Parts: sequence; structure tokens; C-alpha cells
Amino acid sequence: MKKPVYRALGVLSVLLGMIGVVLPLLPTTPFLILAAFFFARSHPEWEARLLADPRVGPAILAWRERGAIPLLAKRLATLLLAISAVVGWFGLAGDWRYLPASCGALILLWMWTRPSA
Repeated sequence: MKKPVYRALGVLSVLLGMIGVVLPLLPTTPFLILAAFFFARSHPEWEARLLADPRVGPAILAWRERGAIPLLAKRLATLLLAISAVVGWFGLAGDWRYLPASCGALILLWMWTRPSA
């Protein structure tokens, strides 16, 4: 019974990761790490495909082995979250304008405390 649920969650994680490629506040790599977690428990072949992918496999393995995030990913996330904060500041009304910067600051604080791959 767990396998179909894990497989569905893995597929959902991959979809969210792909959406995150174009939306700065939705990070791609964490969703793909989560997808690998779910696929390891439901569909090892799909997990192997993720790990073998030259674009995302090394980041997933670095996270699994050392809890590390690639330095390029950290820099890119910082840039995109900063852009989101600026757009939110000028594009949102009232107190909502603080939300993107606040979320981004929390994410960046956590992310930069992780080791770099």
C-alpha cells in the first residue's frame, strides 16, 4: 500500500521540481532530492535514473553523503531569491511586500549553513 503513495509523491516532487526551474521561489533541487527519497522506497529504477542524470545526480548524491549543497546552486538561489524579494517589494501591497524577503532570508540562512559540494 505504501509503494503507490511513495511513487505518487515522487512524481509530484519531480513535477514541482520542474516547475521550480522557472519559478525562483520554488527550488528545484530539494524537490528532486525528495523525489529520489520517495523513489528509493517505491521504484528503484526511477531513483537510479535520477541519480544517473548528470544535471541533478551529483547534487542528490552530495546531499545524501554529506548534506552538502553545490556552491553554484547556493549562489544561483541567492540571486533568484534576491530578485524575488525585490519584485515582491515593488509588486505586492501592504505587509505582503515583506513575505518574499522574509521567506528568502530564512531559506538562505539555512542553505548557507550547509556544507558546499
